[in-house]
Amino acid sequence: MEFQHEPNRIFNEQNGKLLAEVTFPDIDDQSYVIDKTYVDDSLRGQGVAGQLIKAVVEQARAEGKTLEPLCTYARHAFDTHPEYADVLRPTPEA
Repeated sequence: MEFQHEPNRIFNEQNGKLLAEVTFPDIDDQSYVIDKTYVDDSLRGQGVAGQLIKAVVEQARAEGKTLEPLCTYARHAFDTHPEYADVLRPTPEA
């Protein structure tokens, strides 16, 4: 699936209908937080959410930024894809 890119958003929209989206606002100059992953019911089970997360990871790598996975799907993706560890934002020390 091809995605459109806007600042802090990667998505697919067809005929005015949002089909897939991941949003990742800035935390600071070095990091984004993945706060929402959405896939329309018609596309569920086809790996679209995984493609969205992969696209965010690739963008973060290209920009030298880190990611904090906040939404449930993003946390699961980072837990099951150790290859994303290089862009995982370190947890602040308590």
